[in-house]
Amino acid sequence: MFHRFVFANFFSSLIWCASPVFGHELAPIVITGHYDNSIGTSEAASQGVVGPELLRNRAIQRPADVLEYIPGMVVTQHSGDGKANQYFLRGMNLDHGTDFATTVNGVPVNMPTHAHGHGYSDLNFLIPELVQRMEYRKGPYFASEGDFSSAGSANFIYRTRLDKPFADVTIGPRGYLRGVAAASREVSEGVTLLTAIERLNNNGPWTVPEGMRKSNAQLILSGGSPREGWSTSLSAYSAHWNSTDQIPQRLIDVGTYQGQPFSRFDSLDPSAGANTHRTSLSGNWHQASNHGMTKVDWYAIKYNLNLFSNFTYSLDRPNDQFSQTDDRLVWGGKAYRSWLTDLGDGRSMQNTLGVQSRQDRIRVGLYETEARQIQSTVRDDDVHQTLVGIYGENEVGWNSWLRTVAGLRFDQFNAKVTSHVQAVNSGKANASKISPKISVIFGPWHKTEFFINAGKGFHSNDARGTTAKVDPKTGLPIDAVPGLVSSRGQELGIKSRILHDLQTTFAIWKLDFDSELVYVGDVGNTEAGRPSRRTGVEWSNHWTPGEHFLMDASFAWTRPQYSDNDPAGNGITNAVQKVANLTFALRNLGPWSGSLGVRYIGAAPLIEDNSFRSTSSLTTNLRINRRMSNAFDIAVDVLNLTDRKNNDIGYYYRSRVSGEPLAGVDGLHVHPAQPRTVRVTARLRF
Repeated sequence: MFHRFVFANFFSSLIWCASPVFGHELAPIVITGHYDNSIGTSEAASQGVVGPELLRNRAIQRPADVLEYIPGMVVTQHSGDGKANQYFLRGMNLDHGTDFATTVNGVPVNMPTHAHGHGYSDLNFLIPELVQRMEYRKGPYFASEGDFSSAGSANFIYRTRLDKPFADVTIGPRGYLRGVAAASREVSEGVTLLTAIERLNNNGPWTVPEGMRKSNAQLILSGGSPREGWSTSLSAYSAHWNSTDQIPQRLIDVGTYQGQPFSRFDSLDPSAGANTHRTSLSGNWHQASNHGMTKVDWYAIKYNLNLFSNFTYSLDRPNDQFSQTDDRLVWGGKAYRSWLTDLGDGRSMQNTLGVQSRQDRIRVGLYETEARQIQSTVRDDDVHQTLVGIYGENEVGWNSWLRTVAGLRFDQFNAKVTSHVQAVNSGKANASKISPKISVIFGPWHKTEFFINAGKGFHSNDARGTTAKVDPKTGLPIDAVPGLVSSRGQELGIKSRILHDLQTTFAIWKLDFDSELVYVGDVGNTEAGRPSRRTGVEWSNHWTPGEHFLMDASFAWTRPQYSDNDPAGNGITNAVQKVANLTFALRNLGPWSGSLGVRYIGAAPLIEDNSFRSTSSLTTNLRINRRMSNAFDIAVDVLNLTDRKNNDIGYYYRSRVSGEPLAGVDGLHVHPAQPRTVRVTARLRF
């Protein structure tokens, strides 16, 4: 099914958001990226853009749900809604973000060496109403994409100005109340200030009210033109909540616990929960001409999280609650320079050289707690880590039907860990990776393009694992892990618009990892995973037969497995194998519009020998919108329209509740999806 690709000499680069139009004349570079998915705008069939029209079509439950517009991606939650979500793409349980890189206006969301999970990607600060577009890519084929991007990446780009100020108020059952207001104005000639604020209260369906309280603000100051311009952004986010962690299915089946009724929305530790804060200051500057472009992005982030969880209840001690704390400063940036060269005879070439740098200064801890009170310290570390990447890409339009994109990337990882509990786990580590890339694009012929992509990528590992010598809980010797781990991917794809109203893409892909090394934040050590291989097929369609109807449909099938042979089995736990997303939208029906979204998540192995699997889920969401006047809209969202008893996620592990054997009980643990929920939104435009 897949071909082997031989990498040639790579030396220069093309930044992904500046793909030129090849021909006899040199085209000006598009500095803000592709605005659509039309033929000639991609380097891979699995690359695309989600624009504002699609973003308005679906009812969503959480901010990160907008990632489900990416074909084959699904988003769930295994605990309180204030935590980073669970992400699944290309047969990977991405946990809270590992191997999927996310940025908002160029500012990274993923947190390396995070207290709760390496690559932790909390998108709860995202304000969907401000998103102008989302640009996504899959696979390690793009030289400008670095850490966490082996499975894919997404960049959310906010608007810098609004047509009109607006204020939204959404109400729903169980204490749901959300308000968001935004406006933009010209503060001086050519300079615009956009301001947005958001507040959310939500208790959810849980027996222990979630008590989610979120405050959010965004300021964007921008000026200049598409040729030369700049922007500066300030983002401030704060939230606190109570968590309803996953619970044993055996208690749900019995329906009682300690003589009291027990339901799927109950909790075994009412003191679980968290608070988090994130503030960032960022900016960018660009300058473009018909023959080149320069762009610079920079950012600084102050972040912290205090998280209290209990997944095993009383297996190790009378109360297994633990706390994870993360307090960090992050700063970094990226810059690139692109230039065009006319090769004559209708051929053009675009080169790009870029550099990226990020530094994290982290105080990260793991504690045994009870009712949010620290009982003992498992580990407490200061971590200083830096990742620097340089890359180059070269795109050549050989003729009207053939272009190539060749790239090379070099990344250097350095870390210093100071352990305040186990001094033996202190130390320094470094690692480096060279990642070549190649893409060949044929066409278009009859509005159809063919793609061949291959490349090496990587993900970093938790810095604490790179210097570890003893297990922080048991004191037993353990092996340190490498700082960077390689991945390799290949893809064959097609993108076609033979039918004027239908765009379809199809991709066959493969992704290999040398080792799925994972830092297990819940116990404070790093486990060396096995090598893995995933192969799959993706098919997505966007159909707009007229001004009144839109259909967006995507399907993904994946075969994930460990690539070595082990008696334990080759199944990768929680690796979803089948995913489907369908949206049917009616538009411009006088004052009415609406959409129906259907999401299917297939079963996944919960044990490596595949003897126990999760159940599949089917979720239907409905949105109906009525324009009451030029300044006032009413929207009704019905989430989980059919009120199915889905699980957001399931795990198979050992736990113990009161009255059970001291050794504990192996079994399924689930976090239920929310029941049918109706929310009403009123929007006022000024």
